Amino acid sequence: MAGHIDLRSDTVTRPSAGMREAMRAAEVGDDVFGDDPTVNRLQDRMAALLGFEAGLLFPSGTQSNLAALMSHCQRGDEYIVGQEAHTYRYEAGGGAVLASVQPQPLANRPDGTLDLAEVEAAIKPDDAHFARTRLLALENTIGGRAIPRAYFDAALALAKRRGLAAHLDGARLFNAAVALGVDAAALARGFDSVSVCLSKGLGAPAGTVLVGSRGLIERATRARKILGGAMRQAGILAAAGLYALEHNVARLAEDHANAARLAAGLAQIPGLRVEPARTNMVFVHVPAGQVAALGAHLAREGVLALVGPRTRLVTHLDVDAAAIDRAVAAFRGFFAAAG
Repeated sequence: MAGHIDLRSDTVTRPSAGMREAMRAAEVGDDVFGDDPTVNRLQDRMAALLGFEAGLLFPSGTQSNLAALMSHCQRGDEYIVGQEAHTYRYEAGGGAVLASVQPQPLANRPDGTLDLAEVEAAIKPDDAHFARTRLLALENTIGGRAIPRAYFDAALALAKRRGLAAHLDGARLFNAAVALGVDAAALARGFDSVSVCLSKGLGAPAGTVLVGSRGLIERATRARKILGGAMRQAGILAAAGLYALEHNVARLAEDHANAARLAAGLAQIPGLRVEPARTNMVFVHVPAGQVAALGAHLAREGVLALVGPRTRLVTHLDVDAAAIDRAVAAFRGFFAAAG
């Protein structure tokens, strides 16, 4: 929507002129036959960037995560996952519905991590009564929180000691890397598979790349076919992903700065409780009785937001500092009128 400030998600970005030109000029082939050169470049680039043998392009992160579950687990197996994790909460139960893999959800701590003592206690004994625990699934970022490497070191050591594979939903892995000031490869190291989304803060219109060993990616290729995710001249999308990796990673720091600017502005408004900015996300607590009216007011002012008692506002490459100030002014105007 031209002229609107869209804070609903970082998935709402439009391809830039440069990205559109890269897509227009993309060399393509038939990716099902493995001969789309642009797809192959993207897959190889992401794998090399994160320190893995191979990569595989998927239409979406939901499908990439599901293919990873199917590649690590068999029917009747189990994966341990956080209650807040996207793979558990926001992917329509695909692991259970389509893969026959049982989730064992655990509560996330306030910093987004899982208590590793609880993880170990949840691993099932080798007994026919229980699903076989095969996989530990973690996420970075989670709820906008960047998880540091030290936690992953401990979690991966536990997984290795107990014979579990480890998958990282890194939909916003580059946000975490920028926030923590480390290479994305440092956060991905030691995992058996990592899923990285191109269509969130990186600004591509679609696409997620799953990376892992060659054997893992071979299994994931079969899973992708089962799930209907094999595409043909997908180089058009892959070109957008390559452009994103080349132009839109370092600039994520701008989104984080704008989120901090947004949080600081909203924190000055009586009636709102604002959590500290987390990478490119701000969480705002709105009085329940004012949720509907605030949502309508913001829409009239040209600010798109999914307003609720705990409202998530997400910055991205289509929202600059001036737009942040306009959004803050819209919030301020509502609460000033409400008294």
